[in-house]
Amino acid sequence: MWSEKYRPQNIFDMVGNEDVRKQFVEWFGKWKKGTKPLLLVGPPGIGKTTLCFLAGKQFGYDMISLNASDVRNKKNIQEILTPVLGNQTVLGEPMIFIDEVDGIHGRSDYGGVEALINILKEPTVPIVLAGNYDSTDKMKKIKKVVKTLQLSPLSPRFLKLYLNMILEKENAKINPGRLIKLITDSKGDIRSMINSAQALVTGFEPNTEKSFESLNIEDGLNAFFKSQSLEEARIVLFSLRIDPREKINAFYSSIITSNLSSEKMSKALEIISEADMLYGKIMKTQNWRLLRYLDSILLSLYEKDSSARYTQYNLSWPLLNRLRWDGAKIKAIATTLSKKLHISNSTFATFFFPVILTLKENNSIELEFEDTYEELLEKEIELLK
Repeated sequence: MWSEKYRPQNIFDMVGNEDVRKQFVEWFGKWKKGTKPLLLVGPPGIGKTTLCFLAGKQFGYDMISLNASDVRNKKNIQEILTPVLGNQTVLGEPMIFIDEVDGIHGRSDYGGVEALINILKEPTVPIVLAGNYDSTDKMKKIKKVVKTLQLSPLSPRFLKLYLNMILEKENAKINPGRLIKLITDSKGDIRSMINSAQALVTGFEPNTEKSFESLNIEDGLNAFFKSQSLEEARIVLFSLRIDPREKINAFYSSIITSNLSSEKMSKALEIISEADMLYGKIMKTQNWRLLRYLDSILLSLYEKDSSARYTQYNLSWPLLNRLRWDGAKIKAIATTLSKKLHISNSTFATFFFPVILTLKENNSIELEFEDTYEELLEKEIELLK
């Protein structure tokens, strides 16, 4: 996707909101335990997530990314954030990014808001929140314990210059009338504008009578599942201009955590598999014209009165946390062993590591994990020899 291809690789490569970016960098550079968390407020697609991701990367933090659905109750917050707040990570210094925090609403979210505010009052790691709006009552409570930075959408003139730069690099053209309409319809959402431009250049522009503008992925998928007709589902799906990999993953995690029957689940997973293979072909061949068929495949997931709803994660957070922490240890072992055996990391992971696990499972070898890494590695090398 062009939105990924031309995503900034450095904070200083970003465009617009120069003063906000300067304050953001200064906040990271001076951060210490107890520093007030940051709240980034601004419309979708102007770079809030990108800004946080690049800052984490440049300042050496392991970013734990969440959204409103993850922090809607006290139990979730304790389950997800306790290991992070205790700096229990082997991947590096942790930081927390909570997106769409303005999506917390209603009495059912009260416990989550209060628990989150307690964490925000005494942060032990850098915490950045992002939201599209700051006018809700819940946001007023949150704003009392954070430092707010307001990001503004880019001007149409600047958007035009930026889009023309991309079109020139892609050796593509859009007639002036269509170009102005893309910029106007984007309402300052750079990501949406770029995705729409690519869709138009690759030959796909759905004719829609109904508009579902500014849908985030959660609202978009829920609108799809709740659609009253195939046509409505088509409009919702085609209006959800996000990265195709993100779209496929969102449908996958939502489907497998639903209570669909085995037959319907099997059918849905076959459709998602077909979409995944198409995306793999697009990435391999860079034939982006095939992208026009992706939504047509995913549209087959529509079923009236479906019980499926958006779910971001297909694994429980305790398990995800375990994978995060233990995965780094496994990676460390694999990296060291591959060097000792003079093979690539991928070769070790594909052929050697499964053998070690099988031997361990069958009690053919004993691995004393209480030993130091060096002692453990030496034992495993001898076994492999």
